[in-house]
Amino acid sequence: MAAVKKSKEPAHVDRLQGLYRTMSLIRQVETALTRLFANGEVPGFIHLSIGQEAVAAGVTSALLPTDSLATTHRGHGHVLARGMDVTGFMKEIMGREGGLCKGRGGSMHVADLSLGILGANGIVGAGIPIALGSAMAHKVRNTGGVAVAFFGDGAMAEGVLHETLNMAALWKSPLLLVCENNGWSEFSPTSRQFAASLEKLAAAFSVSYAKVDGNDAMAVSDAACAATAHLREGKGPFVLECITTRVRGHFEGDSQKYRDAAELESVHEHDPITAARQQLQQLDVDTTSIDNDIRAQVEAAIDAARADRLPTSEAAIRDVYTEGPQEAHV
Repeated sequence: MAAVKKSKEPAHVDRLQGLYRTMSLIRQVETALTRLFANGEVPGFIHLSIGQEAVAAGVTSALLPTDSLATTHRGHGHVLARGMDVTGFMKEIMGREGGLCKGRGGSMHVADLSLGILGANGIVGAGIPIALGSAMAHKVRNTGGVAVAFFGDGAMAEGVLHETLNMAALWKSPLLLVCENNGWSEFSPTSRQFAASLEKLAAAFSVSYAKVDGNDAMAVSDAACAATAHLREGKGPFVLECITTRVRGHFEGDSQKYRDAAELESVHEHDPITAARQQLQQLDVDTTSIDNDIRAQVEAAIDAARADRLPTSEAAIRDVYTEGPQEAHV
């Protein structure tokens, strides 16, 4: 797996600083969500991506405005890295009327079509065929865009991934399949859920594949740039496996008693933000001011969400049901 190249070239510093800013935003939003969830201010369940920020930041850094993506139940980082409005996002997670989906979608269904964000999904692997459909639309419409499907290693055993690989290979779809391999399928090690390897699965369909250190933001960015270049050249789908670390439980509130205590104590050793911060400080970049700016932005978004109204019951179910034609009275 590739490592970040140390360089003092301005372009390198700017890239690393941009990746750090994105990762800091994701981390601070999700850290705030742990507090809000504990206080009962977030309805429903949330699944956090703390420790996996480098994947979201690195992959989205390779995307263009015409591109699209579909994400998972653990998708906060992906949508924030794509540029989703933080205030609209926070309002949505907190179920407010001014949320991007009017408070109806929440954590596992947040979407913003204006940014090509086709939505998160509570069903494991369900975003994969959605992204394939978007990739085919890009190809048919000749937009030059690519579609990204984020999925966890828990989805590797899902038949829909295998079917999508087959169809995308046959049609040479501009589809980037990004696996965030954190070693866990909900409450079980992935090795107990999937007997093969993602590399060999991709090879079975003659799909290009690369593996990268998912805790190294610059390495992920480089790999994603190479993958999207492959897609834009019409060479067919690409699988990018990012080896990363899940810090929190499967869902917020999960005690993680099924994980080895020594492993849990060591997860912070792989923190992508700590690594990037150290690299930037060596390059004389003030990361403290970046973090402070983002913290103010996040707190302002929370204040705005708290001040916003909850949707009425009538508004909450609007557009869920469609009235059928009235039966003729004889």
